[in-house]
Amino acid sequence: MQKKVGLYFGTFNPIHIGHLAIANHMAEFSDLDEVWLVVTPHNPLKKKNTLLDNHHRFELVYRATETYDKLKPSDIEFGLPQPNYTVNTLAYLDEKYPDYAFCLIMGEDNLRTFHKWKNYDVILERYQMYVYPRINKVGEPESKFDNHSKIKKVEAPIMEISSTFIRNAIANGKNIRPLLNTKVWEYIDQMNFYR
Repeated sequence: MQKKVGLYFGTFNPIHIGHLAIANHMAEFSDLDEVWLVVTPHNPLKKKNTLLDNHHRFELVYRATETYDKLKPSDIEFGLPQPNYTVNTLAYLDEKYPDYAFCLIMGEDNLRTFHKWKNYDVILERYQMYVYPRINKVGEPESKFDNHSKIKKVEAPIMEISSTFIRNAIANGKNIRPLLNTKVWEYIDQMNFYR
């Protein structure tokens, strides 16, 4: 029996309780055995100057997940060619872990732009996708993948917390500790990040 692993990609800059709640929900309330939080080195769509170094973001994810048996931090993309394309990462993981069945975890908002991903059709053909809800903006069209056989919608909690909000709040001296795992907050504070 193959171990079923959900891959939850993100810059995690920083990882917050919204990320943890979704990852844990997927691990506990779907048929996934584990969820790997894959720290992305650099998303071509994001400005890099606000991004903490890879090893710092990995350390934050490691600290956030170390007490969860089914959640694992992953730095698998750090050694892969840049920019990272999910289809390439999946091919690499399949080769490295032939006994695992990998699945993708993404928010409904990402599903709407999924057709713009490199080789999205190959991903859909080979991998199951687990989609968690986001609050829909009024007037947004339904996704063309809404009733696809490889796409499984999971009724996870809707978490409207963003890493951008957290970074801005820290820069403005606000107390946002309830939104971060304690060890994550301690590391950010100790390293003087986002100030």
